[in-house]
Amino acid sequence: MSSPITLKVLFFASAREAVGGTSSISLELTADGDAPLDTKLLRSKLASLYPKLASLVKDKENLTLALNEEYVPMDEVWLLKNGDTVALIPPISGG
Repeated sequence: MSSPITLKVLFFASAREAVGGTSSISLELTADGDAPLDTKLLRSKLASLYPKLASLVKDKENLTLALNEEYVPMDEVWLLKNGDTVALIPPISGG
């Protein structure tokens, strides 16, 4: 089992609404066995912690992740380390 890491997770727009209006949390992330601590695991953990966020966080095409202010391309999975900041950025519509 890998050592747990602590991340800062930022929620914007509809992601913030889905978690009850919270703008950020500190989240401890631990992987089972030899599984990597990565953005895929983070999406899964957030979906289980916040059921109203699950459909959004599991849809890679409609929720952009930013890791330490750098966008994570939707077809990539990035490794996470202790102290990282991850932002959940849903689509923004305007008119």
